[in-house]
Amino acid sequence: MRYPASEKLEIIRQVERSHLPAKQTLDLLGIPRTTFYRWYDRYLSLGKAGLEDRASCPARVWNRIPDKVRDEIIELALDEPELSPRELAVRFTDTKRYFVSEASVYRLLKAQDLITSPAFVVIKAADEFRDKTSRPNQLWQTDFTYFKVVGWGWFYLSTILDDYSRYVIAWRLCTTMKASDVTATLEDALVASGCDRAKVAHRPRLLSDNGSSYISGELADWMASQDMDHVRGAPRHPQTQGKIERWHQTLKNRVLLENYYLPGALETAIADFIDHYNHHRYHESLGNLIPADVYLGRAEAILRRRREIKARTIEKRRLLHRQTAA
Repeated sequence: MRYPASEKLEIIRQVERSHLPAKQTLDLLGIPRTTFYRWYDRYLSLGKAGLEDRASCPARVWNRIPDKVRDEIIELALDEPELSPRELAVRFTDTKRYFVSEASVYRLLKAQDLITSPAFVVIKAADEFRDKTSRPNQLWQTDFTYFKVVGWGWFYLSTILDDYSRYVIAWRLCTTMKASDVTATLEDALVASGCDRAKVAHRPRLLSDNGSSYISGELADWMASQDMDHVRGAPRHPQTQGKIERWHQTLKNRVLLENYYLPGALETAIADFIDHYNHHRYHESLGNLIPADVYLGRAEAILRRRREIKARTIEKRRLLHRQTAA
């Protein structure tokens, strides 16, 4: 139980005026002796001011972010308001070569009233998949999603997503969802990935749901001609294709903020976001790397550089703390 300074002073005076020993008086008052004598020592040395509650935080923090760096973080947050605290922390570390944690960025932005609620509901995925891929182009996920163009009707986006890196390898905006649309997108993916020219031990496997275009004989014949295996998720279980389903949600959260009146405008918006997604957007489940870095084999070098930046930053803050304390 916390006591204000006035009550602490009254307890001290009662003990001083009591004809009973201090131990018995404190027992009657329900105050531990160690607590009382801590109060009494502060009262004798500092008077009533010594009975005020003290802040639990230390007077000087060795790992404090310098004010100049704080200003730069706020400036970056104002310049790129679409970035979350996690993305801001990674972007700042990569561009400024100075490590800041997600928690530090969040606290700083919160203090400046720069934290806003998301404009959409975020669904958290499971911690990890049961059967994980170990390299790019080992497994490709594919699916259709739909968009409406005002005055034109429905259009369908066919996407090939690399399971390991979440990199969008190929995509097409189609007017139908036929097997020919799937094979055309797959042909684009084979060309874009180089799998049509490279000599590989195994062609990428394809993972899809059980839509009519994916169970057709036409697609099966084409897959056999390309020496590619095709696996399908269990019916009514979209979690099997969870990565591409999550990609569709991420895409629509951005693209559907606008209405589209021409198919070309919709296609341009999708292309712009895919470029942002592949080459600029930090992916939390990839260790805050962008899909292109993982797909193109740059991941280990980037993570090693970030560890070096973090070590140098911590040492710099330690040195600054020692200089200030000296």
